[in-house]
Amino acid sequence: MIVFVLGFISQVLFFTRTLFQWVQSERARKVVSPTIYWVLSIVASYLFFIYGWLRNDFSILLGQLISYYIYIWNLNENGVWEKINLFIKVVLVLTPFLAIGFVLKNGNYFVDNFLTNKSIPLWLLIFGSMGQVIFTLRFVYQWIYSMRRNQSLLPVGFWIISLVGSGIIAIYGLIRLDPILILGQSVGFIAYTRNIALYRKESKQISHAI
Repeated sequence: MIVFVLGFISQVLFFTRTLFQWVQSERARKVVSPTIYWVLSIVASYLFFIYGWLRNDFSILLGQLISYYIYIWNLNENGVWEKINLFIKVVLVLTPFLAIGFVLKNGNYFVDNFLTNKSIPLWLLIFGSMGQVIFTLRFVYQWIYSMRRNQSLLPVGFWIISLVGSGIIAIYGLIRLDPILILGQSVGFIAYTRNIALYRKESKQISHAI
C-alpha cells in the first residue's frame, strides 16, 4: 500500500507540472517552459525511481534514469540549481549512481528481481521498456533542441513524442493492472494534444504575419 502511495504522489507531481505548463502556455497563448515544470520534474522523478525500484520494474527505472540528469540541466539553465542546498544537490546527483553501483555489485539480485521478474513476462518487459525509452527520449530531444538555442524550451516534437510514448506506457499499465501508470499517462493526453494545437496556431499566426 505504501509503495502505491509513493507512486501516486510522484504521478500527482508529474501531472501538476504538466498542468502548470499548460495553464501558463494558455495565458501566454504560446508554448512556454516554466521553471516550476523542471522543479516538479526532478522531485517526481526521484520518487518515481524509488517506486520503480520497490516494484521491481526495470522499464520504470530505465525511463527515469534517461531523463533524470536532463531535468537537472534544465534547472541549471533556469538558474535554479545553484540556489538548491548543497546537501540536496549531492543526494540528487549521487542517488542514481548508487543504484547503478548496487546493480553492478549485485548482478544476480538485479537479474532475478528485475529482468526475470515472474510477474512481468519478457515480451511485456520489452514492450514497457520501449514505451519508457520513447517517452523519455522526448527529454533528450528537448535537451538537444534547447542546447542549440541556449535556452530551456519545449518544442512541438517534444509533445508529439510524448503522445506516442505515453500511449505505449498506458497500454503497458493496463496489461500490468498498474493504477499508477494508467492514471499518470491518461491525464497527460489532453495537455500534450493542446500544446501541439498551440504550436500549430502560433505557426499559422507567424505565417499570416509574413
